[in-house]
Amino acid sequence: MEKDLKQISTDIIKVVINGPESTGKTTLTKQLAKYFNTEYVQEFARDYLQEKLDLKKEVCSKEDLLVIVKEQVKLENKLSSKANKVLFLDTNIITTINWSITHFDGYCDPWIIKQAEFLKYDHYLITNIDIPWIKDDLRDRPNERESMLSSLINQHDIRGLKYSIIFGDKDERKSQSIDIIKNLI
Repeated sequence: MEKDLKQISTDIIKVVINGPESTGKTTLTKQLAKYFNTEYVQEFARDYLQEKLDLKKEVCSKEDLLVIVKEQVKLENKLSSKANKVLFLDTNIITTINWSITHFDGYCDPWIIKQAEFLKYDHYLITNIDIPWIKDDLRDRPNERESMLSSLINQHDIRGLKYSIIFGDKDERKSQSIDIIKNLI
């Protein structure tokens, strides 16, 4: 049986940037961290899955999602103590749950779903699908972004999570996000 995940205790505000694939999450995360002169937690899954694809020619499995969730929280804990008032996270467990549900016919490991109850974040910025989809090795659903966005919003709603949907080009997204975060601080 898997051990429950633990976040280190901190006073910083944690803001998660999530959304469907190819919606500018990483770009926005980096912009915000630079603007607020703080740290950001990169998406563990991207490098992990790219390496798996490159070395083994294999795609993400259900078992990989357990590793991804654990390692994402480890990265978060490592950077929480270095952050300046706010920590930005380029994805988190909710995105992983949603990805599992949309890619594995509605299935997500019960342990992962349970862990989402323990992990706390102050606000979510959900990136909308109103920018062009850009292909890469890991992105595989260009025609399903609308349903993935709807499913992701549903994941937030059923958990009562505080979120804002971010629209527009990268400058508009940055401006909207800065206003939201200033209100949190």
